[in-house]
Amino acid sequence: MNMQVRHPYTPKEGQYLAFIYYYTKVNGRPPAEADMQGYFGISPPSVHQMIVRLEQKRLIMREPGKARTIRNVLARKNLPDLE
Repeated sequence: MNMQVRHPYTPKEGQYLAFIYYYTKVNGRPPAEADMQGYFGISPPSVHQMIVRLEQKRLIMREPGKARTIRNVLARKNLPDLE
């Protein structure tokens, strides 16, 4: 019997969630979209689109109009390792 764990996010979304978690843990503050852009090597609109998607799926919370307010909703045990 194959018991796969189902997550409410795609593998790509999981990497963003893991990055947000580890960046916040290491730096003591949440990442800016520019930090994610640099890490993942993608365009600003692509990062913003992902942040909006994660917020719509209620996987993160943030305060619109304020910098560095992104917070994971899921506990660390429910996040993948950062690759």
